[in-house]
Amino acid sequence: MPSTPDSSALTVTPLPAFNDNYLWLLARGQDAAVVDPGDAAPVRRALDRHNLRLTAILVTHHHGDHVGGVLDLKAQTGAQVFGPADEDIAGIDVRLRGGEHLDALGVDFQVIDVPGHTAGHIAYFAADQTPPRLFCGDTLFACGCGRLFEGTARQMLASLDALAALPKSTLVYCAHEYTLSNIRFALTVEPGNAALRERAARDEATRRRGAPTVPSTLGLELDTNPFLRCDVPEVRAAVDRRTVDAVDRTAIFAALRERKDRFR
Repeated sequence: MPSTPDSSALTVTPLPAFNDNYLWLLARGQDAAVVDPGDAAPVRRALDRHNLRLTAILVTHHHGDHVGGVLDLKAQTGAQVFGPADEDIAGIDVRLRGGEHLDALGVDFQVIDVPGHTAGHIAYFAADQTPPRLFCGDTLFACGCGRLFEGTARQMLASLDALAALPKSTLVYCAHEYTLSNIRFALTVEPGNAALRERAARDEATRRRGAPTVPSTLGLELDTNPFLRCDVPEVRAAVDRRTVDAVDRTAIFAALRERKDRFR
């Protein structure tokens, strides 16, 4: 991030936290917003380093590694807190549901309901940016998707379908650096996917340099992410035909997600 950001341009910077989280810091001019600040300290450091004013906090769901820094940052900066209407999160000022919009930094964010990982999970989609930007928390990962802690496979598949319908140019800002593990799993599902093999080589090189593999693009996810490809014959063939109806997308997705839960 430059020390004096262009007032007309939105910058998005990953702030690493914990073992593998990314907190996303958005800046325009000297104003800033942060998505899913599980830890206040890296956000405060970035604000001080670049002389930024935090005006908005956007939360996707209630897990501690996404909300742990919310109250500290709100108290220190007076930032307005936006979050899901149907989750119990301390400090939220504006509770949001799918189809609603919010303005942060002059950017119009559409709220999308994406239950599955948690019951009230939401995502934030900025269609007015070029390219569009999606902040999806723990719903869609680079080459993967979130675990089903509170929702059902049917809910999560519907959530992923909603995200998959966004423009292919959309930049996908997920909240964890899980990419290489996700790719290793995806290769067990679609070993013949040339785009996936190319992605594996590229992202392995990226991590060797110590750089983030995210954001990805929705187009790349559609080409390589098995959880968005339940209609692809090779993906359907990867499930156990004895126990899974190979034409039932929900059953295929559920089988893949269960298999990923056991993957090491």
